[in-house]
Amino acid sequence: MQSAAPPIDQGAAPGAARAGIPGAAAVALPLAAEDQARSDLYALAASLLLAPPDAALLAGLAAADPIKSNGSEHALADAWENLVLASSVMDASAVSEEFDLLFISSGTPVVNPYGSLYLSGFMNDTPLAELRADLARFGVGRVRGVFESEDHLGALCETMRVLIAGGAGIRRQPLGEQKAFFEARIAPWYARCLSDLRNAEGANFYRLIAAFVTALLAIEAEAFAVEDGFDV
Repeated sequence: MQSAAPPIDQGAAPGAARAGIPGAAAVALPLAAEDQARSDLYALAASLLLAPPDAALLAGLAAADPIKSNGSEHALADAWENLVLASSVMDASAVSEEFDLLFISSGTPVVNPYGSLYLSGFMNDTPLAELRADLARFGVGRVRGVFESEDHLGALCETMRVLIAGGAGIRRQPLGEQKAFFEARIAPWYARCLSDLRNAEGANFYRLIAAFVTALLAIEAEAFAVEDGFDV
C-alpha cells in the first residue's frame, strides 16, 4: 500500500542504535506481532487522514483480510469491514474530490483536524508548541515544504507509528513513553475531531475512515488505561 509523505521527519542520524539497546546499533530486532500490527494500523490511519487514497491504495484496502475481533475490538473489526467493502466500489477521483471538499478550502475548511484548534480554540497555539517540544525530545522534526502542522491528527498517527516501530535514526520508545504521548497529545481531542468528520456534510467515504480511526484510537486508549493497573 502506498502512503502519503508524513509531515514529520523521522530523522536520519547514521549509526544510531535502532533497537534502543546499548551496543546494538547495527542490529534491528523485529517488532512483536502486536506492535507490528499497531504500527501498520497507525501508518494506514496517517495515510488516509493526510491525503486521499489513490487507486492502488483503494485496491489494496479492497483486497485486505478481515480483522479478527476479540472482546472490545469488534468495533474495529466492524469499521474495518465497512471500509474494505467501500474501498472495493469507490473511485479514486471521487474520494479525492471528497477530501478536498472536507479538508481543503480557500476559507475555513469543513473539518480542521488540528489538536491546537480543539484544545485551545486557536490554530498554532500553546498545544502545538508543547507538542513540538515532545517531538524534539524524540528527535522528530517537521519535513520542509509540508503544509500540515505537526498537530494534524494524521501527523500524530504517524508519530505514534514512529514511537512504536522507530525510524531512521530514531529509537523505538518504551510503552510508557507511547502512553504518555498518546494521553497528552491525542486522547483529549481525537473523539471530538473524528465525530465532526463523521457527521460533516459531504462525508461519505471519510465517514467510514473516521469510524475506523475512532475505533483504533479507542482501543489504544483502553489498552493504555489497562496498563495503569500494572503500575507500581
